[in-house]
Amino acid sequence: MKATSSRAGVFKQTVKVRQHQLVSDEPLNEGGEDTGPSPQELLAASLASCTAITMEMYAQRKGWDLGATEVTCQYTASERGCPTRFDLVLRLPEHLSDEQVARLKVIAAKCPVHRTLDGEVMFDERVERVALVS
Repeated sequence: MKATSSRAGVFKQTVKVRQHQLVSDEPLNEGGEDTGPSPQELLAASLASCTAITMEMYAQRKGWDLGATEVTCQYTASERGCPTRFDLVLRLPEHLSDEQVARLKVIAAKCPVHRTLDGEVMFDERVERVALVS
């Protein structure tokens, strides 16, 4: 998996993933132009959407009709060295049984983004100097 971010303004970034393109920016009060979600908001969006998709895939395999579902992710970035806390709310239809809800809660925690954030993360960073094109 690969994403490439390129400068498109003061803090505005054009992010390319496969054939898709989106914009990331900082809010006005942070000096950005608020033309898109901030990188941290994209992280919350990634966790929320991955959780929802993981539950939907599981429900499809089980033949369950989930109907309307919603996952909300809220988090506040912590200081370096302190744990970051994610608050996930799974809104599931009333018609699901207690057993189905319990199983979906377990499955939600197994989404790839959740597992990545929950595990040890390592970074390989390098700098490549290139001629800038105007």
